Amino acid sequence: LSVLEAYKKGETEGAAALAKLSALASTNLGYACIDNSREVRQGFPEVVYCEGKTPEQVAGIMQVLALKGANVLGTRADRTRYEAVQAVLPQANYSPVARLITLEQRPLPKDADHVILVVTAGTSDLPVAEEAAQTAELMGNTVERMYDVGVAGIHRLLERVDQIRRANVLIVVAGMEGALASVVGGMVNKPVIAVPTSVGYGANFKGLSALLGMLNSCSSVAVVNIDNGFGAGRMASLMNHLR
Repeated sequence: LSVLEAYKKGETEGAAALAKLSALASTNLGYACIDNSREVRQGFPEVVYCEGKTPEQVAGIMQVLALKGANVLGTRADRTRYEAVQAVLPQANYSPVARLITLEQRPLPKDADHVILVVTAGTSDLPVAEEAAQTAELMGNTVERMYDVGVAGIHRLLERVDQIRRANVLIVVAGMEGALASVVGGMVNKPVIAVPTSVGYGANFKGLSALLGMLNSCSSVAVVNIDNGFGAGRMASLMNHLR
C-alpha cells in the first residue's frame, strides 16, 4: 500500500514502483522462490517443508521469511537442520517429537472459548498429533490434548465426553484400523479432522488401512493424508477462526 501511495503522489516512478511490488511478491534464492505475500492471501506465511532440503537451504529460506517479523514454521525437520537455522535465527525453537522448527515473533491472540482438541488412539501416534497441535498453537489457537484413548479401551474416551463436546474443532489421530475417528465423529456436532498414521503391523500398509477406514467412516469426518499432522493443524485453525 505504501508503494502505491508513493506512486500516486508522484514520489516514485512507475518502473521503480513495479520493481518494489515485484520484490514484495517473491524472493528468488535460486534454489527456492519464496512467496512473500502468502500471509496477506491466506493469513499465515509460507511454511517450510524441511525434508529433502539441505540444512543450508532450510536456514536460508527461514531467514528470509523471518525478515518480515512474522511467525515462521518448518515441518519434518531433524536436529541438523534446526542447528543450521539456529545459527542464523538464534531464537528459533525445535520440537524433536513434532519435528517442527518454530520462530514465534508475533504471538497471535487465542480465544479460550474456541478450543481445538487433539485426540490420539495411542501414544505411538503422538509425533503426528504434536505436529498438528503445535501448528495450530502457532497459528493462534487454544489447543487441548487427549492422548491414548483408543477403542481398545474405549472407557478412557467415554470418561471425558464433556471435554470432547466442549471443543470447537477436533483432530483425531489414529493408526492401526483408524476406528477412533468414527467413534469421535459420532459423538459431536463439530468438525472432526481425521489423521491416519503409519502406526501398525504389516497389514496396516504404513497407514493405508487407517486411511481407508477413515474414508469409509459412517460418521461425518474429514480426512487428511497419512501422517499429515501439519495439514490437520492448519485446517483446524482455519475452521476455528471462522465466525
